[in-house]
Amino acid sequence: MTKITRRAALGAGAAASVALTAPSLRAQSASRITYWHHFTSQEEFTGLQKVMALFKQRFPNIALTQENIPNPEYMTKFTAAVMAKTRPDISMVVAERLADMLAMDGLVDVTARVNGWSQKANYPEDRWRGATSKGKIYGVPAFTFVDWVYYRKDWFEQAGISGPPKTLDEFVDAAKKLTDPSKNRYGFGMRGGPGGFAYIIDLIEAFGSQFVVDGKNAMDKGKTLAAIKWFSDLHTVHKVVPPSAPNDGFRQIMEGFKTGQTAMTWHHTGSLVEMVRALKPNELGTATKPAGPASRVARLTYLYNGLMKKDNEQAAWDWISFWGEADPSIAFLEETGYFPANAQLARDPRITGNPLYNPAGETLSFGKLPPSFVGFAGWAQNVVLPEFQKILVGQQNAERATDAILKGLDAAIN
Repeated sequence: MTKITRRAALGAGAAASVALTAPSLRAQSASRITYWHHFTSQEEFTGLQKVMALFKQRFPNIALTQENIPNPEYMTKFTAAVMAKTRPDISMVVAERLADMLAMDGLVDVTARVNGWSQKANYPEDRWRGATSKGKIYGVPAFTFVDWVYYRKDWFEQAGISGPPKTLDEFVDAAKKLTDPSKNRYGFGMRGGPGGFAYIIDLIEAFGSQFVVDGKNAMDKGKTLAAIKWFSDLHTVHKVVPPSAPNDGFRQIMEGFKTGQTAMTWHHTGSLVEMVRALKPNELGTATKPAGPASRVARLTYLYNGLMKKDNEQAAWDWISFWGEADPSIAFLEETGYFPANAQLARDPRITGNPLYNPAGETLSFGKLPPSFVGFAGWAQNVVLPEFQKILVGQQNAERATDAILKGLDAAIN
């Protein structure tokens, strides 16, 4: 399979759209559909290409155009498309954005189609929770996000650390022991830039604070402050993260870990293939997320594909339901490392026979969905992350940032 570069994928537009097809029993006129996604890595783009090629074989009369929207801009683009009535046919949907997407009437109810789908029996009820609101389903799971830790096994052994940290206190201790700025080595690759809000949210919950209960701000200031301070101290006090941390996004934390700049980083199973290809078996380890003072928080979520309009609804349904079948799910797993959402496929030997997946299997017992309420996406991205970054660059302290985060939540939900 020829690799595709991100530039090639981004430029795939109408001129390079992939002609994909509808079965002979359906109308023979060609359908054209557009799919918006926020894939980031080379492996994800290659996996998408493989899934599209399989789709073309099954549905040769459906012309599918994929369009990549950078994740930090996704909700802005989504909102603009709804307001301007320029919606794509299909959109990626993640649980934390569902409430906002529905608040603007941006998704089509697919409950009846899901209930009549031949593959539904392979999807336990919890698989649908992140795309369900008021009993209606708005997306089909394509694959699973299982949060975990990557760590350098060889560095841990050299430092005499018996294993990956199980608590946040152990995490700080290990990060200190593994940091040596003179060698450009740091204990942790912090995602303080684009996308980094998710880790802040997780830590606030791990320290015991809720977010919204019965439509009201339920955040505990003391617990939120403790979480914000713990995380920012990694940069401002302990100096165990690279100096670039305030601006580092997905690509930077991946490269930092692969090139030997960082000893640990937090992500999910979707980047496993990239890590395996870059590091030797004695170098790469995976572990569960460390526990906080109140709970261990790791997200076990599903990436859904949903319909944004009813034009070409059958062709759009063919695409989102196709990903739920065995061949595309396994093809995507092989290129990325993402767990299939299909429970039957989760028992595939390529998962159960790979010890690197063991921490993900453990996470299945305690992982949970991220918070989801109207206004969450904007608050997390435009308030939580910027306020945290101000601490990292010395513009304010943790207490003022916490006050701004709580005030921002009031504005978001009201």
